Amino acid sequence: MHYKPNPLMQCMGGGSGGRSSYGDYLNLDELLSLQRGNDVSSDEMHFIVVHQTFELWFKQVIRELAESRDTLASQQVAEDKIPAVVHRLGRVTEIFKLMAHQWTVMETLSPQDFLVFRDGLGSASGFESYQMRELEILVGLSNEQRTGGMDPIGRFRKMADESESGAKALKRLEDRMDEASLWDTARSWLGRTPIMGSSPGDDEDGNVVQSYVESHIAAQVQHGEEMAARMAKWGMGDSEAMKARFASIAQGARDFLMPDGEIDRARAGLLFIESYRELPLLSWPRTLIDRMIELEESMVKWRHSHARMVERIIGRRIGTGGSSGVDYLDATTSYRVFTDLWSVRTILIRPDLRPKLVNPGFYGFA
Repeated sequence: MHYKPNPLMQCMGGGSGGRSSYGDYLNLDELLSLQRGNDVSSDEMHFIVVHQTFELWFKQVIRELAESRDTLASQQVAEDKIPAVVHRLGRVTEIFKLMAHQWTVMETLSPQDFLVFRDGLGSASGFESYQMRELEILVGLSNEQRTGGMDPIGRFRKMADESESGAKALKRLEDRMDEASLWDTARSWLGRTPIMGSSPGDDEDGNVVQSYVESHIAAQVQHGEEMAARMAKWGMGDSEAMKARFASIAQGARDFLMPDGEIDRARAGLLFIESYRELPLLSWPRTLIDRMIELEESMVKWRHSHARMVERIIGRRIGTGGSSGVDYLDATTSYRVFTDLWSVRTILIRPDLRPKLVNPGFYGFA
């Protein structure tokens, strides 16, 4: 009987000619010793395994987001690099979807089962997950966007005085805060979008972008007036009141595209990509934008699932870390980092109303 090598084991360095087994490759002895064996109940072991799994996924997510950020940070991002970023962000989205379902496994822990060992956690809290805080910083969540302006590393400054591991966690977070975030680099990338065939640095770029933005807003104003008259004719409200509502949308578009009266080129680039997303040259950029939206949506749903799991098991108790528990977790579901990507959807107009495309050949048409 001849031995037939396992292809998977060969890929891992094992097989007939290798020295590494499946367990060696994955460091299983070390990994499986981290749940404290028979020293804990099956319920507490379940609690530990779920949270350790989260931390392993956080490690992967941080790696994927950092590499995506580094690619977009290039002054000129080659077109053939964008698909790799799209792939990485798609993977992160799927990881968050998987982690959202993972909370349902945690929900098999009854309230009474959890109370048996909850006090043993002391002040240990998920808020002390330095990888989760690092992930948020890397994405681009600012202190101002956090509920109550909470300082993400305040707890870690105290922990740094108490242990070497706390000091390492603090250093890691401080280093990450000194770096550009994924959203920082994405906005810079959007700001380099060719608009009507014009790129930053071109002689007339400022005038071209200004003209495009003004034309878009004018089209939105006209459409609003037509819709207000039509809706009033249908008996859907007072004509002047409807005009005011549509005028406020047009003003919102101006405020979005021209904050403080100056063109925000990143937002103008985003609007251009979303408005002319069928153009060949914009196919990968608009797919990247879609992936970023999907990523943030998956994070929001993960946070919501977390809050519902906690409410189901501990109700409205104070969190082990001293937070308001479910109320705090519910507040985090309002976090939005990629705010522009969501806001631009409010000011889009029908394809037949958008400004006429200038220099279509630049974008891939003959």
